[in-house]
Amino acid sequence: MSPTFRGGIHPPESKKVTEDCEFSNLSIPSKCFIPLQQHTGAPARPVVNIGDIVTEGQLIGASEGPVSANVHSSIPGKVVAIDTVPTVYHLQRAVVIEMEGSLSASASVRDKEDWRGMSREEIIQRIRDAGIVGLGGAAFPTAVKLVPPPDKKIDTLIINGAECEPYLTVDDVLVRTFPAEIVEGIQITLKALGIANAIVGIEDNKGRALRVLSGAVKGAAIEERIQVRGLKTKYPQGAEKQLIYSLLRRKVPSRGLPMDVGVVVQNVGTIYAIREAVAFKKPLFERYITVSGDLINRPGNYKIRLGMTVADIVEECGGLKGEPEKIIFGGPMCGVTVHTMDMPVVKGTSGILFLSKKQVSVEDFGPCIKCGRCVKACPVNLMPCDIASAVEVGRLDLAEGLSVFDCIMCGSCSYVCPSRRPLSHFVRLSQDRLRKKKK
Repeated sequence: MSPTFRGGIHPPESKKVTEDCEFSNLSIPSKCFIPLQQHTGAPARPVVNIGDIVTEGQLIGASEGPVSANVHSSIPGKVVAIDTVPTVYHLQRAVVIEMEGSLSASASVRDKEDWRGMSREEIIQRIRDAGIVGLGGAAFPTAVKLVPPPDKKIDTLIINGAECEPYLTVDDVLVRTFPAEIVEGIQITLKALGIANAIVGIEDNKGRALRVLSGAVKGAAIEERIQVRGLKTKYPQGAEKQLIYSLLRRKVPSRGLPMDVGVVVQNVGTIYAIREAVAFKKPLFERYITVSGDLINRPGNYKIRLGMTVADIVEECGGLKGEPEKIIFGGPMCGVTVHTMDMPVVKGTSGILFLSKKQVSVEDFGPCIKCGRCVKACPVNLMPCDIASAVEVGRLDLAEGLSVFDCIMCGSCSYVCPSRRPLSHFVRLSQDRLRKKKK
């Protein structure tokens, strides 16, 4: 039996529409809106001015502070504005660039450099310079993650290929398309960490990816110990704490981090980007995403430029079949609903979904019936029903006492609730209010 964790759910996968779609390149947009914060931490500082001519891949925002990330131009052109734009996070300052000049950075073949001769510090600096962040959604600056505090002894790198969110297939296709590149990216990341052991976890509904990557590991003459392991198909198998427990049976402590149990976790997309940055000195200004849902005319897996708007993507994908009830950045469980197609794609955008009313629950919610389904489904052993009730009556002290900050916001509790109660919303609300209260 494939390893797994306690709790979790089995929502419809909805992956068949794109799982066999090979990557296609969307056209280069005529205008990009590139936010200066596409990562966890401090926004980047703009290093260009209105009227400047920039090249593809040029640094336009420099990282600020210990937790931040560089931002680069996605297209060659002219800086026409540095303005506030709506993003998937909130209103952000962005560098607006109109296309002008010729493409170079990704259109031409870059010379590959021998990373094996580089020091750990050189590798990490290249990752930092390239603005690499976690591409699974959290967008934490990768260079920071690769330099844990001295008291945290890392022994294992876990590569997250679970992709448990419904609809999304970009990681699955990435592994099947670039298995040798993924293996090399793992080797580079292991050298950056100074360790030799890595485990790739892939859900067992992605049999082709498991076979292809296992073959690539066996076919490579490598000194590192890299395992490729199948995981039980269950949501949220790709959550860091659940993934670590499934593969290593190590429990990350309450409000702790993977490094507390000797682990660093990276998404397969991040691993691919690390190789691009270190071996080819390529900044992160484009990425692969899944475009899906029942309303998009040409669903698929696409390479897109960061800063490209949803409206441009819709046009490139043949338009919509009707008015969407929801447009979601990411997957339907953990993704964020957006309310305008002027929104730009950012580094953490793994997919965009266009869902009709029949695909979206719009029912009013009722009272808790004390059925316990949310408790059974919760992968971190919380009591979502009691947390929600505490929030409804204004008892934040009770919510805090119920370990509300251990919630991973997977949405499993809301999904199984027969009264359609938005339990995840109540949990997030309590977290926000408690944080404000402590300031």
